[in-house]
Amino acid sequence: MNEAIEAIRSGDMPTFRRLLAEDPSLARARPDGQRTLLHTATDWPGHLPHATATIAALVAAGADVDAPFAGDHAETPLHWAASNDDVAAVDALLDAGADVDAPGAIIGGGTPLADAVAFGQWAAARRLVERGARVEPRHAAALGLADQVTVTDQEELDLCFWYACHGGRREIAERLLTQGATLDWVPPWERLTPLDAAQRHGFTDLSAWLRAQGAHSATAL
Repeated sequence: MNEAIEAIRSGDMPTFRRLLAEDPSLARARPDGQRTLLHTATDWPGHLPHATATIAALVAAGADVDAPFAGDHAETPLHWAASNDDVAAVDALLDAGADVDAPGAIIGGGTPLADAVAFGQWAAARRLVERGARVEPRHAAALGLADQVTVTDQEELDLCFWYACHGGRREIAERLLTQGATLDWVPPWERLTPLDAAQRHGFTDLSAWLRAQGAHSATAL
């Protein structure tokens, strides 16, 4: 089993295909009791050599493309590929039939898109949207999809404003602030204001605009 894991990580496809042919049960195995070999192929930091070929070989051998991680969260391999901004792996999994909206994300048990957006993995997030992922207003705000940013209450308004700043989307942030978003709203999952979120990702223009509106860092609240 360790030989198969090493072959996946190093991109040694001849060895991996030989091991899989000798023991097809590897396709559905969980070597550590938690992750499948599809998870290994999409594990952090992703972008493994020949990952798309590895994914195709595992699926052809009977791997469950939507197998959840058996740990604190139930992320599928697609969640992990999305969290690593590994667009090639995202495409390979979706081409193999992965559920683009599978539940289990670290972020609220949501979809792969929820993980990609939360971790600022913008290439993967855009590809998931292109491939038909369900887009919630907060995701739309972070990705600059202005026509899909619809808010129904103050909570959602504040959430979308924070995500717009997280994604560096000043135009959307300006619109939401005009609608009454809370300038220094702090989410429950991390103590960062919209200004902190913008600064974390280096959005200097947006950060300057927020400060001009009177925004504060969470450390000053």
